[in-house]
Amino acid sequence: IAQAHQPLTQLRINGRRLNEHLSAFAEFGKNPQGGVSRLAYSEADLRGREYVMGLMRAARLNVSLDAAGNLVGRRSGSDLSLPFLSMGSHTDSVPNGGNYDGNVGSLGAIEVAQTLAENDITLRHPLEILVFQNEEGGLIGSSAICRGLTDKDLNIVSRSGKTVREGIKFIGGDPAKLAGAHRRRGDIAAYLELHIEQGGVLDIEKTDIGVVEGIVGTSHWDIKLEGLANHAGTTPMNQRRDALLAAAKFIDTVNRVVTSLPGRQVGTVGRIEALPGAYNVIPGKVVLGLDLRDLDAAKIELLYRKIVAEAQQIAQATGVTFQFEEVTVDVPAPTDQRIRQLIGDSAKELGLTTKLMPSGASHDAQNMARLAPTGMIFVPSIGGISHSPREYSRPQDITNGANVLLHTLLKLDTVQPN
Repeated sequence: IAQAHQPLTQLRINGRRLNEHLSAFAEFGKNPQGGVSRLAYSEADLRGREYVMGLMRAARLNVSLDAAGNLVGRRSGSDLSLPFLSMGSHTDSVPNGGNYDGNVGSLGAIEVAQTLAENDITLRHPLEILVFQNEEGGLIGSSAICRGLTDKDLNIVSRSGKTVREGIKFIGGDPAKLAGAHRRRGDIAAYLELHIEQGGVLDIEKTDIGVVEGIVGTSHWDIKLEGLANHAGTTPMNQRRDALLAAAKFIDTVNRVVTSLPGRQVGTVGRIEALPGAYNVIPGKVVLGLDLRDLDAAKIELLYRKIVAEAQQIAQATGVTFQFEEVTVDVPAPTDQRIRQLIGDSAKELGLTTKLMPSGASHDAQNMARLAPTGMIFVPSIGGISHSPREYSRPQDITNGANVLLHTLLKLDTVQPN
């Protein structure tokens, strides 16, 4: 590391500037509720990306777009033989979302780069800032980097109405050259991501920094229940095969099974469709969506087996059949143990309190962990609210997180993770 204008231990990011950038960025896709609808591949997304590229250039980064449409800002290191130290996040939002999800990590990483530039600090490793496209639509940008995109991925219709293929073209990428965006293990020395927690643990416990131990695995199933649609007025209660009644019993069962075991696993039935959907017809068919999450893939499988066994008992009692169809499986992604230690050390040296915790939400770091040692830093979400205009993180918490990101990066530049 080249000599700084001040001792490295005293180096701090410009918190006021970072929070001003976040406020300015909130104008792209702003909605009347105070949040944003900056959907991937929308006009608001395109304008926001142009603003981010301007920030990257102001931070003295060489800015480019990879074939998948990810924004890439780079600066050379002093040792040409070393791979990149990478940081980043995303800037697209869910419909009617908030102003902090993804933005804190993306703009925080750029602020770290600007702080290094202003202090004439050159890392040994080359530095790379990655702003991934379409995180909210299924980690599309980081998937392009880590595993590549299939035709199935490219044909997904995004919330903006464009297919992923059309969206990549819209933001300046080239779907015909996606192989050029793919990275291999060893191309990146380590990846860091700063993010709001999106839950209420840090806020409730009054803890400054979450040191993420891993991103939970997420498995989704569609469950189809078949009963018998019949007249609601003429069919006696003891002659019914009510698919919605069986679904209600099943939903309660999921909650009971998931809470019956010790641990931090979660289970949710977040989707329900009852057919034919009339007051005077006993529901003959129901489709449910089951979501199970944990840091341990074996725990998810155990919960699933228990839930299926309970569903069979409900089927026998109600005369309703159950059919389980696996939809998606995202395997758990543990963070690097050495990087976790460096994050914790950096926070403590800054006088901040820490908590080791899992991430219950998916992040681009989940993909990047396939390529390189990965670390995630959480800052508190007030009230645990996210994906909402009411999403909020205090300016000081955001500043704290960016300073931890800075000092973890500086440590990584001299200490190779395991």
